[in-house]
Amino acid sequence: MLKLDFNKEWIVKKGVNGIDSPSSGEQFKQDKIDLPHDAMIFSERKTGDKDSAGIGYFTTGDYSYTKQYTPPLEDEGKVIYLEFEGIYMNATVIINGNFVGKCPYGYSNFTVKINDYLKYGKENEIKVEVKNSSGSNSRWYSGCGIYRNVKLMIGDPLHIKVDGVRITTLDAEKEIASIEVATDIENEKIGHVGGYVFTVIKDKDGKVVSETPIKFNITSGQNITLRQRIYLDNPVLWSVDNPGLYTCESFLKVDDNIIDKTDTTFGIRKLQLDKVNGLRINGETVKLKGGCIHHDNGLLGAATFEDAEERRIRKLKQAGYNAIRSAHNPISKALLKACDKLGMLVMDEFADSWTQTKPKFDYAFYLSEWWEKDLESMIRKDYNHPCVIMYSIGNEIPETGSDIVASWGRKFVEKIKTIDNTRYITNGLNAVFANMNKMGEIIARMSTENEIKPDEINNFMNNFSDLLPIIMESPIASESMEESRGMLDVVGYNYASSLYDIHHTQNPNNIFVGTETTPSALAENWDIVENKSYVLGDFSWTAWDYLGEVGAGRIVEDDGNQEFIAPFPWIAAYCADFDLVGYRRPISYWREIVWGGRKHIPYISVHNPENIGKKFYAGQWSWTDSISSWTWPGYEGKDTIVEVYSDAEEVELVINGNSQGKKPVGDDFKKFYCKWDTKYQSGEVEAIAYIKGKEVGRYNLITASEPILHVTKENDCLRSGTNDLCFVNIELRDKNGVLNTAAQKMITIKLEGPAIIQASGSANPCTEEYYHENTHETFQGRMMAIVRAGKDEGLAKLTVSCEGMNDVIINIPVV
Repeated sequence: MLKLDFNKEWIVKKGVNGIDSPSSGEQFKQDKIDLPHDAMIFSERKTGDKDSAGIGYFTTGDYSYTKQYTPPLEDEGKVIYLEFEGIYMNATVIINGNFVGKCPYGYSNFTVKINDYLKYGKENEIKVEVKNSSGSNSRWYSGCGIYRNVKLMIGDPLHIKVDGVRITTLDAEKEIASIEVATDIENEKIGHVGGYVFTVIKDKDGKVVSETPIKFNITSGQNITLRQRIYLDNPVLWSVDNPGLYTCESFLKVDDNIIDKTDTTFGIRKLQLDKVNGLRINGETVKLKGGCIHHDNGLLGAATFEDAEERRIRKLKQAGYNAIRSAHNPISKALLKACDKLGMLVMDEFADSWTQTKPKFDYAFYLSEWWEKDLESMIRKDYNHPCVIMYSIGNEIPETGSDIVASWGRKFVEKIKTIDNTRYITNGLNAVFANMNKMGEIIARMSTENEIKPDEINNFMNNFSDLLPIIMESPIASESMEESRGMLDVVGYNYASSLYDIHHTQNPNNIFVGTETTPSALAENWDIVENKSYVLGDFSWTAWDYLGEVGAGRIVEDDGNQEFIAPFPWIAAYCADFDLVGYRRPISYWREIVWGGRKHIPYISVHNPENIGKKFYAGQWSWTDSISSWTWPGYEGKDTIVEVYSDAEEVELVINGNSQGKKPVGDDFKKFYCKWDTKYQSGEVEAIAYIKGKEVGRYNLITASEPILHVTKENDCLRSGTNDLCFVNIELRDKNGVLNTAAQKMITIKLEGPAIIQASGSANPCTEEYYHENTHETFQGRMMAIVRAGKDEGLAKLTVSCEGMNDVIINIPVV
């Protein structure tokens, strides 16, 4: 079917037209916008509202989106659909006042057939009502509105169905590959029709490598599936290191006339799974260097832009990742496209809840009625993407420990297998969530077996990191999840690596993956992954920082009142390798070294001298109170701690030419880690790595002098009329290019020309600033502006200003 961009020129306003809406006399502000659009990122943040802490203290609400559309007269009699890739949440589609369809789940892509509701040659009102005012339907920042793309699809009554081409790798070797192309066609005409479907396969350069026709006959109102087995000589096999892609062009012909056409991008790769070789792709064992991600994109909120998704995957790949887990909802089409292109493996996850709610009004409120449609939508979305290797049916689901309702998981597994039996199924099991109703029994037995006195139980409960593995290994907890484990291809465990050996001994056919683990546990977990063939990999929480679940990874002074969720104005979780705007944090470099990267080049991170000696609260998902900087003005001669991450045997630390001595790596705190208690002196700090007494690498930090504005853009130009983004890095560097992390300056940006500022701000996880404002304070010497293409061609000029510094102008051509 013909697919058209339907993102442009919508009107959004607060409120919907239900009977409980405000009186007609109340006027709502209306904004003309282009999709994708996240209304929540523009909402007021509530101070002191703990119920909204999970979503970053933003405000939920109901919104109406309307668009005027005039279909040409010649389209009458055709089949017309609208495809929505994601609306958060409770979306209702209305045309000219008439109900057309709905979708409660905020992460499902869905289509509605609209041809019967349109007036041809006349203006029609397309309306989408979004109801998201409950305030308690997500544990993380959800966003609100039509935050993913919308497509208009037009076809002949005889047409290839939406998502109607499914391509399966049957076998793949270097010399030859066999694939099956299944094409669903539908006849809404009256009468029998005969014709051909031509399947044309092209390589990445557009060269035709196969052209195969198949004849069909179809009667009125019939749906049929045409299956073709196609062989390709010397195929380019898709892999993490060589993500080769093909295009399948499907032509539906009747009497030599092309009635319909659709293009499908796919990759050829063979998946294998066993307890001896683990996960193999094209015959090669792959260990999953994974990270969990939420769906928001920092300053952009939940709005899904192709450039932002590709940028995120590119940066994660450069940092050593080869896999992501979509926590905890179906991934966007844009992100799948980026993973296909760049070679990133995907675990796509269905839901965070089943029948028991976590927040009061989350997806569990709808699952019993909608699960089949939503699950099928996810699988059909993923089917042709070679990056997707595994489906997760849930995350920390309480029902997985129940004898009665664990069977919901079996429903999901069987539904997936009927649509796609080529990929593996897992579940993010957590023994604590699965055994909440048995916790008293577990603790009672635990206290007896470990000789814990009753008055010590409360103290023990407070130290959850010590308690968790004991609960996990409890026979009660283990037995309760036996059915939930048994239905999976791969047993996924959240924070329970100690169970791999226990349960593999009980059932040698079990294969495991760490679906969620704390960042600092990587070295120990990676030892297990590398040495146990039946453990596929590790997915850390998290790879990229996200809005909501505020302060989960924070390190702050302990006043005795700290809780898991941080108070206002915290806005982000701050527990990831990459911060909100895409800069790598120190733990990312440690992780890269654990995974075997950096080729003996060490890395330095320094504790803030201001905090030495203070008592700190550190969340379980934190690292250390350090940044990679040797610029601490006013703290000369003060105590500090210098950390060095390295894969060498020993490291020497040198400050201003004076050796601080050598230390063995891995004897302090973590593997691949060592540290020095020293004093800060401006100048230079250098780490020199040694193996068998020979230098193998070095790394240094230099104190920055007075900062000046340093502005760079990541994209050369934008394409007019698209959703292209240009990321502009605004930094405070000295004349030698050294980043001044201590400088805190207010930066103002202004844009002229055929583009808009989509968002701007810093990675500060604790701020009262709004990302739609144009003045921001730098965080650790940096901030960012994100410029979006306009509809016209020309030259956009971004002016960056800071008091006491010369303005910097960045030209962004829109072509």
